[in-house]
Amino acid sequence: MPIPSLHRVNLRRALAALAAVLVTGCERDLPRRFSAPVTLGGVNVPPGRLEAGERAYLRYCRNCHGLEGDGRGPMGVHLSPPPRDLRLGIVKFASVPAGALPTDQDLARIVRSGLRGTAMLAWYGVSDRELADLVQYVKTYAPRWREEEPGEPVAPSPDPWSGREAEARERGRKVYHGLARCAACHPAYESREELVRDAAELGAAPSDLRPDLSTGLVQRSVDFGLDLRAPDLRRDELRSIRRGSRREDLYRVIAAGVGGTSMPSWKGALPEEDLWALVHYVDGLARP
Repeated sequence: MPIPSLHRVNLRRALAALAAVLVTGCERDLPRRFSAPVTLGGVNVPPGRLEAGERAYLRYCRNCHGLEGDGRGPMGVHLSPPPRDLRLGIVKFASVPAGALPTDQDLARIVRSGLRGTAMLAWYGVSDRELADLVQYVKTYAPRWREEEPGEPVAPSPDPWSGREAEARERGRKVYHGLARCAACHPAYESREELVRDAAELGAAPSDLRPDLSTGLVQRSVDFGLDLRAPDLRRDELRSIRRGSRREDLYRVIAAGVGGTSMPSWKGALPEEDLWALVHYVDGLARP
């Protein structure tokens, strides 16, 4: 009998946690690699912090992300989606525009909160000091951190549709289908004729519409090198995966984009009023 998906995730988490405990005994056998400060993201990090971060990494992260940070640890090779390849310096759900290096706060949030729907645990038991050192150490795997600085976080503007949710969703429906052309990757939630009509109303003529608009487009991800389907935003488990449940959190995902994928940053590409309308519409898709 196949194991239900939720049970598979819980089993993975349990195994990962057990393996993380078992691997702690190996950390003293590995040499410390830092004898001088390292410049990461424009900041000089002392070797002592990197050594402490290495110890934390070996204790909590190595079993999935691997000794070399390549995502091919003894547990990681069996997980789907696979653990992040830390050497790329790519974080999907950061507060900065897609493609930019994440902030320390982004990395700390992911470690502390985990990634819902994956085997990435929420490491609540990691002390604040360990977490701060771990964040610095993780950066040593990606050459980008020695050459670039983190991007500027995308801050949500005030919601101009407060108290006018129904009006916002209606405008967001037209922006989704007619102006932003989200159905080029995600499913369409109206007929082809309605989509063309909405586009014409907003002065954007649709072109090269996909033959099947009922499902998401499959594209190869930059980070994992896997074929991933753009999610159906009506599914609640996908709506809430890897982000908070507030509209401000959804705003950041849409405004900043998703690193390593074809989801671009919409900040500045759409007027703030339309960007927030899109947030209301997408938020409402999974709320009957």
